[in-house]
Amino acid sequence: MDLDSLINAVKSGEQQDRVDLEAFVAMVAKGSVSTAEATRWLKAVHQHGCKVDDIVVLTNAMIDSGARLTWPAGPPVVDKHSTGGVGDKMSLMLAPALAAAGCRVPMLAGRGLGHTGGTIDKLESIPGFNCALTPAEMVAAVEAIGCCIAVQNDAVAPADGVLYALRDVTDTIDSVPLITASIVSKKAAEGLDALVLDVKTGSAAFMQTVEDARSLATSMVQTAEGLGIRTLAQITSMSEPIGTHIGNALEVIGSVLVLRGEGSPDTREMVVLQGAALLSMAFEDVNMDEGRRRIESVLTNGEALDVFRRMCIQQGVEETTAALLVRAPEKVLGTAAEQTTVLALEDGFVSGYDAMKMAQLARRHGAGRLALEDEIDPLVGFVIEAPKGSEVKKNQPLFTFYHSNSLDAEDLAELKSMAAVGQNNPVVPHRLVELIDFSETKA
Repeated sequence: MDLDSLINAVKSGEQQDRVDLEAFVAMVAKGSVSTAEATRWLKAVHQHGCKVDDIVVLTNAMIDSGARLTWPAGPPVVDKHSTGGVGDKMSLMLAPALAAAGCRVPMLAGRGLGHTGGTIDKLESIPGFNCALTPAEMVAAVEAIGCCIAVQNDAVAPADGVLYALRDVTDTIDSVPLITASIVSKKAAEGLDALVLDVKTGSAAFMQTVEDARSLATSMVQTAEGLGIRTLAQITSMSEPIGTHIGNALEVIGSVLVLRGEGSPDTREMVVLQGAALLSMAFEDVNMDEGRRRIESVLTNGEALDVFRRMCIQQGVEETTAALLVRAPEKVLGTAAEQTTVLALEDGFVSGYDAMKMAQLARRHGAGRLALEDEIDPLVGFVIEAPKGSEVKKNQPLFTFYHSNSLDAEDLAELKSMAAVGQNNPVVPHRLVELIDFSETKA
């Protein structure tokens, strides 16, 4: 393996030698590349970028460093990835909805990162829910009930774990090629036929501009398609929180409500949008309209809710607990000791909520981590009583903050600044900003 040759190719904008790049990734996974050597390559890619073909080779090599899920003949295998948002609970509903609609969904997910919540933290607020599945256990669970949601682990793409840790300490996190390889390697290792990417943009997203979101989305679509996975990216707005429930246990409650055919229309629409796209890619005879109809149907008729209940049991939850969870989730998950409700100061229309402020306050009160070793308080979060566009009267509740510790003056001032009420009924735009399809990204 000639590392200097790889780095020189990156710097000159040429394609890296495939054999050398594959050898480099394999050596990284085994720990036989020094930190200094790996850092030189990371910094070169961070500064100069690299070609799409190189990202495909890099991603495939990362997959080869660990286990790949393999599937017997059967229904299509699909999944989605989100770059993270405030109130982004789609996975909890999407996996069982897609399973109910005839797909297999082996979903690998992560814990909270920065101000955004993590799917695994949400599921672990359910007593007994086990996210630590081996690849073999993931396959068994999916073959049994159609879906599973498991935490990312060292068995899958271990080279990514090593490189990610190095990126964190070498200021190379924000590299589109490296982000692409990290995300797509773990999804491709699931043995997927189709993948939807939800790339957030806005004030509470990691990619705050549409241009940055488009750049990442295009790179991920090209790379996943280069690995043989039918892929679509949806760029969606992330300045307002998604739905009415924000916070780990509260998002489980919000998800159960949607799975019961109730709950937030905003949340439901995101599930339908992603689910319809996956069904239209996975089945030859399904277009977006038919995909929407099928996802709407399983959310309304209780089939997706029943798959969610069975997924909970499959992953360690007692049958009686799972049954109660889908009937009265708050009785299983509990409620925070304190609730602080913010009221409207005047008659008018709710013109918006500041998702970033909400996420940051919840994180400071334990809903997210400030350090890796921090314990999550699953009960901390928000419930929005008057969503954006609602007409309200003075002293009508806007939202409630659920917390375990007392609030200081700064917290209270922050709470009061999170919602805005005006005299004009605001336009509530659809969350979908743009689609990135492979046919549009090919050179």
